Amino acid sequence: MVVLVTGANGQLGQAIQSIVGKYPSIDFVFCTSSELNITDKSNCETVFEKYKPNFCINAAAYTAVDKAESEPEKAFTINVTGAQNVAEVCKNHDTVLLHISTDFVFDAKFVDGIAYYDRELRLPLKSEKGLTETDVPFPAGIYGLTKLQGEQAIESTWEKHFIIRTSWVYSQFANNFMKTMLRLASERESLSVVSDQIGTPTNAVDLAEVLLKIIISCHAELVSASNYGIYNFSNEGHCSWYDFAAEIFRVNNVSINLQPIPTSAYPTPAKRPAYSVLDKSKIKEVFGIEIKNWEESLKNFEKISNHWR
Repeated sequence: MVVLVTGANGQLGQAIQSIVGKYPSIDFVFCTSSELNITDKSNCETVFEKYKPNFCINAAAYTAVDKAESEPEKAFTINVTGAQNVAEVCKNHDTVLLHISTDFVFDAKFVDGIAYYDRELRLPLKSEKGLTETDVPFPAGIYGLTKLQGEQAIESTWEKHFIIRTSWVYSQFANNFMKTMLRLASERESLSVVSDQIGTPTNAVDLAEVLLKIIISCHAELVSASNYGIYNFSNEGHCSWYDFAAEIFRVNNVSINLQPIPTSAYPTPAKRPAYSVLDKSKIKEVFGIEIKNWEESLKNFEKISNHWR
């Protein structure tokens, strides 16, 4: 079984590479953006023809949330045209596609302990566990919009797909919130972090493990064609960015004056979802997945963080 991974130098691509030793029956092909440019369909065809993958994990994406507001064309080219190209090439080669999407396709609200689907606070969420795969997306910015359009391009192109929406991804790899917090803590005595945006951190290695679980289940024909589609995955639980930062510092024995602030005190070019907790009921039921709480998963970095900080 051949599994081709795009975006090999990104956070998820590196996380998958870190666990390949656990999957000796899989032949992995890791392609960086220079080796496989998803915006170049002919390049995609050439690579797929060479390796003939059974599965493709598309971890390549434009993820600069704020910068996307000033260069929407670039974000669209990578997140929409690129996703379309990968889906078309997967279809040509009968390759099952696993595509990574985001909580930014939503813009729910969280007021007085209640999550609302709409900005006018008229419609509470259908699920107490968070946003579901059947909730209608309504992105607030260019990044979320292009990721949603990428999902739609895949859905209209190739039926053999799994679209995995995830949130607040962090790890020891690439750039992410955890590494930024630890770096800033080494440079400053105090730090202010937003406390009114609620979501769930996702350990990139946990996400990588789930993707491979899906592939193995699919390869063993433990799932049917009716199981293709959109799935949510993050770790369990929920918190604010302030809570996340506080736990990062606690786990790493970092002493810093950490202050909570409202979103209004930290304006950014792109609007962030106020509430983006994802309901994982579907992925747990279909694939029999047990998901760690975000705090438990974060503890895995306690012993290794000093090596890469």
